[in-house]
This record gives sequence, C-alpha cells and structure tokens, in this order.
Amino acid sequence: MSNLYSIGELSREFGVTTRTIRFYEDQGLLCPTRDGQNRIYQGRDRVRLRLILRGKRLGFSLKEIKKLIELYDAPEGEGAQLRSFIEKIRARRSELLIQKDDIEHVLDELDTLEQRCTGLLAAEGDGGRSAQ
Repeated sequence: MSNLYSIGELSREFGVTTRTIRFYEDQGLLCPTRDGQNRIYQGRDRVRLRLILRGKRLGFSLKEIKKLIELYDAPEGEGAQLRSFIEKIRARRSELLIQKDDIEHVLDELDTLEQRCTGLLAAEGDGGRSAQ
C-alpha cells in the first residue's frame, strides 16, 4: 500500500463521504497537498482521519479532537497536554456512565410496563396474543 492516498481512497477505506473529508480539511484537521485540482493525502493524513473518526465515535467535539491531534503530533513529554486529555477522557467516561444508568432505568420501566400490559391482557382472557 502506498503512503499517498486520493480523497476517494480515504473515503472508501473509512466509510465517509468525500464531503466529510473536505470538511475536516476546512477545519484544519487534515492538510493534503495538491496536484492541480487533486488532493494528495499522506500517511499522516490517514492516521489523522482515523483519530478524527475515533474521537467522533467516542463523542468528542471537533475542538477536542483537534487538541488530540495536536497531542499526537507533539513531541514526547507534553505532560500538560496529556493530563488535560486524560481529564477529558475521564469526563466523557463519566457522562457515558450516567447515560448508561439512565438507559438501564428506562429499560427497567419499559419491562415493568410491558409486563403490566401483558398481565392486563391475560386477565381479560386474551393471553397477550393481540399485542404480538
């Protein structure tokens, strides 16, 4: 595999539109070179795109993702940046755990409601058949 990629190749590989890739370029997250009208992406851009998509999947904002990319590009020993990013990771994990707890409570409520409705149908002699 070459270390040079077209926008179409990256689009297919990562399952995103070329418009999405151009948007990330406009935001300063990707920096392809140009050959006339064609964008030429380096291996570095490919890694950056992977980081962007991972960050989006984890729920980070583009601003936070940009900081992550800067951290990726920074020389070793950038302790302040690492500590800052660890704080963001912990905050995101905390948010997700709260959402998970909320979802579990809603699912419990739905289970209870479904059981109640099924019981009411059974008491009417329907046995829950019409609800299926």
